[in-house]
Amino acid sequence: MNIYLPIAEVAVNAYLLLGLGGAVGLLSGMFGVGGGFLMTPLLIFIGIPPAVAVATEANQIVASSFSGVLAHLRRKTVDFKMGLVLLAGGLVGSFFGVELFQFLRELGQVELLVSLCYVIFLGVVGGLMFIESLNAIRKSRSGKKIATRRRHTWVHGLPLKMRFRASNLYISAIPPFLVGLLVGVLAAIMGVGGGFIMVPAMIYLLGMPTNVVVGTSLFQIMFVTGFTTLLHATQNFTVDAVLALLLLIGGVIGAQIGARIGVKLKAEQLRILLAGMVLLVCAKLLFDLVVTPAELYTLGAAGGH
Repeated sequence: MNIYLPIAEVAVNAYLLLGLGGAVGLLSGMFGVGGGFLMTPLLIFIGIPPAVAVATEANQIVASSFSGVLAHLRRKTVDFKMGLVLLAGGLVGSFFGVELFQFLRELGQVELLVSLCYVIFLGVVGGLMFIESLNAIRKSRSGKKIATRRRHTWVHGLPLKMRFRASNLYISAIPPFLVGLLVGVLAAIMGVGGGFIMVPAMIYLLGMPTNVVVGTSLFQIMFVTGFTTLLHATQNFTVDAVLALLLLIGGVIGAQIGARIGVKLKAEQLRILLAGMVLLVCAKLLFDLVVTPAELYTLGAAGGH
C-alpha cells in the first residue's frame, strides 16, 4: 500500500515505513540509542530527500525514546540528574546545529555533509566499540577477570563537581555537558539521537554503570530530538507529518520489545552487536559516497548529448 508524503513529495509503501520504525525502535530499547544513525540512511536509501529524512527522523526518535524510557523507569535504571546535565548541553548544541544545517542547506551542501558526518563518526565509534567489546568477550570466555574501568582519570580533576547517586559517581559536570553539546549538534545535522556517541562516552569517559547508561541516554535523547524537531519544523519546514506518524507507530512498539530483550543480554554482548550494526551502516554509506557520484556524472554527460 503506497502512501504519498506531502513534504518529501514521494510515494512510499506504508508497511515498509512501519517495519523500519519498528526495527529502529527495537534497537532503541535494547541499546539506549535513538536509532537515527540507521533510520536516516535507510530513509535516504528508499528515496526520501536527505533534508526531510534528517528532520522527520528526529521526530520519530522522540516517540521511540519515550517508549524506551518508560520501560527503564519501571526498572529504576535512569539517572535523572546526569540526564539533566546531558540535556542542558544537548539543547545548546541542537540550537547551533539547526542554524548550521539551515546555512548549509542554502548552500546546497546538506547531502554531502550528512553522508560525510555519518561515515566519520560511525567508522570511529563503531571500530573502537567493536575492538573493546571483542576483547571483553575473549577475556570472559578465557576465565580471566575483566578489568574494571579506572575510577580516577583526568575527568575527576575538573572543577564544578556534582554527585550522581544513581550512577554512584562524583565527577565534574563539564564532561557530561560537553557530551550533550556534541550530541545536540549531531541530532540537528544528522537526524540522530546521538546515542551511538553518547552511550560509549557515558561508559568509557564518564565511567557510568552500563545498566544505568541505556535509560539515561534515552531520557536525554527524548528531549533533545523533540527540541530539534521543533526547530526544523519552524525554521526549515522539512518535517513530514505523515512520514513521522508511520515511523512513530512502529518505533513505539519496537522500543518496548527491545527493552525486554536488552535486559537478557550481557553488557559486552550488547556493545558488540551495536558496534557491528554501526560498522555495517558506515560501510554502506561509504560505498554509496564513492560509487554514486561517478554514475551521476555519467548520466549527466549522457543527458547533455
